[in-house]
Amino acid sequence: MIKNNKKFIDPLIKRKKNISSKVQYYNNIPIPSIIEISESGTCNRKCSFCPRSAPDYKDVKEFIPTRLIEKIAKELSEYSYEGIILFSGFVEPLLDKNIYNLINILRTSLPKARIEMVTNGDVLNKERAKKLFISGLSTLLVSVYDSKEDAIRLENLLLSCNLSEDQFKIRHRYLPSNEDFGITLSNRSGMMENAEYKIKTLKEPLNVNCYYPFYTFFIDYTGEVMICSHDWGKKLIAGNINDKSILDIWKGPKFTNARKLLGNGNRKFSPCNKCDVQGVLMGTNHYSAWNNVDK
Repeated sequence: MIKNNKKFIDPLIKRKKNISSKVQYYNNIPIPSIIEISESGTCNRKCSFCPRSAPDYKDVKEFIPTRLIEKIAKELSEYSYEGIILFSGFVEPLLDKNIYNLINILRTSLPKARIEMVTNGDVLNKERAKKLFISGLSTLLVSVYDSKEDAIRLENLLLSCNLSEDQFKIRHRYLPSNEDFGITLSNRSGMMENAEYKIKTLKEPLNVNCYYPFYTFFIDYTGEVMICSHDWGKKLIAGNINDKSILDIWKGPKFTNARKLLGNGNRKFSPCNKCDVQGVLMGTNHYSAWNNVDK
């Protein structure tokens, strides 16, 4: 195992915290401020600090159906959703040729939502960048993994598209391992033990709160919903949007139980018992909102 004595905190977490701190309600229920969509099962990279570098991690070249995005858009429009919709989830969204249409569907239905995307930038060019924003993207987050020179090249590419400072951010992931690669490293709920950059699972669960199920809603390309984006192994599936609504899953027994336990620092259930993520960097306002609902 590579020793890592330094705790790096991604500076963009502060930005994410600021724009996700607003609590929106629907029928007196706090709804998630971040809807994260892992719209495929594939990525063109196997980074050492990603579970994809583990020998048993399967790359699946399948993409989320348009009808599911239409369903998500319709339901969120009923809530007049103003939060963040984030295309991310340890895949490469730009490998999906339908991504521009998906963004457009969401933007048409959700004029006040922030639509963001995380990309490694490998297939990004000026034409694709412009098309993303024409389709309705709010912000492009580019994680650069190879070099400072690549970061400069991609920044210049995006500046040439006449984008504002708020429309793109460069994330410097090419830093050495003793600087945590420029990423907030964790064991990803125990999924990093077999990765190239090994981080062991915990022997005993942390006894600290985690606010993820209070403010985030993670959907993968099959429609399955996990209580946390770190649960790559799908140890705790809360439901599937193919047969249930977002709100029904959000208010359902899996999320409700997770909020009850994690809101009291109880991580003695899978996969949270193996996770070392300090899940209180964001979501404080949502945690307080849910406590008021439960009174």
